[in-house]
Amino acid sequence: MASRFTAGEAPAILTGEKVTKRFGGLTAVSDVDFVVREGEIMGLIGPNGSGKTTLINTVAGYYPPDGGTITFMGEKLNGRKPSEVARLGIGRTFQFVRPLEDFSVTDNVALGILYGQGRRSVEKARVEAQNVTAFVGLDGKGHIHARDLIMADRKRLEIARALSVKPRLILLDEVFAGLNDAELQEGIDLIRRINRQLGITIFMIEHVLRALMETCGRVIVLDNGCKIADGEAEEIVKDPKVVEAYLGTAYVKRR
Repeated sequence: MASRFTAGEAPAILTGEKVTKRFGGLTAVSDVDFVVREGEIMGLIGPNGSGKTTLINTVAGYYPPDGGTITFMGEKLNGRKPSEVARLGIGRTFQFVRPLEDFSVTDNVALGILYGQGRRSVEKARVEAQNVTAFVGLDGKGHIHARDLIMADRKRLEIARALSVKPRLILLDEVFAGLNDAELQEGIDLIRRINRQLGITIFMIEHVLRALMETCGRVIVLDNGCKIADGEAEEIVKDPKVVEAYLGTAYVKRR
């Protein structure tokens, strides 16, 4: 089981109703409805350019929606800045990791604690940061500058920065891309621990299907900005619309 709740048991923590985002004449996200329930790991998949990252950026406050409503724990997110969204309890990672290159691992996370939580001294923030970095597997690497980390550790730091705001929900954008098999398994284990041990809800974009199937209970599929499927992961990967738009018949034959 991918999370500590089944899809029907838990209340909604994040909802989107008719969410739309346009860039000039291009509609990147069109009337998308979604519900993420507390305690689950929910996947978001689709071909390149289907609107996945745009949807996540709209939730996180980087883009204001041009239509529809996004609600988190009863709070309307429309029009809120990313800093406000973070302080409400939503952390996020980026597809292309964005650490502060000249800061140490510890200080990258400490800055997030000071920014997202406030009311901490720098020293207390650093102590808390060390606990977070140990949890994600960076124990003993707190002094290393972010620019000197290997890719797998940069991904771990990206997740630690998302955790630094003490989120109720984290948005993950392709955290498994570029990892080898061993690193991939460690990443899968980490996502499960974040969900099960910390009780954090996860809404994740992922192209690595092994990671998706081993972590997510439910999956939403976008194509050309529109939602074409929404349901249990095992059923979604058999959906003819999803196979045609994204997975391809070779994937179905392999299964």
